[in-house]
Amino acid sequence: MTAPVPAPEKAKRRIPKTIWDLVFTLVIPIMILSPNLLGEGIGVASLLGDGQTGNIRAYLLAALIPVGYVLWDILVNRNVSPVALIGGAGALFSGALAFWYVDGFWYAIKDSARSYLTGLLFLISAATRVPLFRVFLDAASIGESEADRVATRQAMADPGVHQGLVLGTVAFAVVDVVGGLVNSAVNYQRVTAKFGSDAFNAQVAEVNAIMRVPGMVISLLGVGLAMWLVQRAVKRRFGEQASMFEPSKLTAAMREKGELGV
Repeated sequence: MTAPVPAPEKAKRRIPKTIWDLVFTLVIPIMILSPNLLGEGIGVASLLGDGQTGNIRAYLLAALIPVGYVLWDILVNRNVSPVALIGGAGALFSGALAFWYVDGFWYAIKDSARSYLTGLLFLISAATRVPLFRVFLDAASIGESEADRVATRQAMADPGVHQGLVLGTVAFAVVDVVGGLVNSAVNYQRVTAKFGSDAFNAQVAEVNAIMRVPGMVISLLGVGLAMWLVQRAVKRRFGEQASMFEPSKLTAAMREKGELGV
């Protein structure tokens, strides 16, 4: 008698990475900074010490948890792509800045320093042979077939498309700096308490919550503008059917024009 076939197990519902990102980079830090998380006047800071000491420790913990999460994600997934490494370097930079104890104007600058540094690096790279937006596009093409990757790399090396990559890199950098300026302005207006106080931590948590969605929107605008500039250069060079973001169409367009190398 044939043994009964066991019923297939239900696929485990995995929590999307985006949710984990929000939990470790937004929700947990806000909870740690809240002075009333465990009741009126009782928060994580009160468990870490009295007065200013507890508030500083809570501030550092809230700042370093996102750094640890980003680095853990890179190590566990063994992701050594240029994009991941840039993200990891940015996380380390933010973590180091957490130990710069300032408030007022300088805190507003510090909270946006990562955006300013990213913008500066992208602007510098635009003057080199490898603008950083090309690095992002090249990393995104890893999953393509070998033929499509050859077409993508050849297209990005074309002088006309390279110019689009330069413009896209500059556009991304400018938008990122603008996002940093907006974030600095909001912080300067709302984070007015002295560093190490309950009020300071609460105001930092409030601004983090307020600026998350606008910050994401501004970043997406920068990426979208950069992609449009690159796409425009590709279509101008290889025809309307070509698309940097649809490898098969790019390959077909380049082959039709007889410009696809062997």
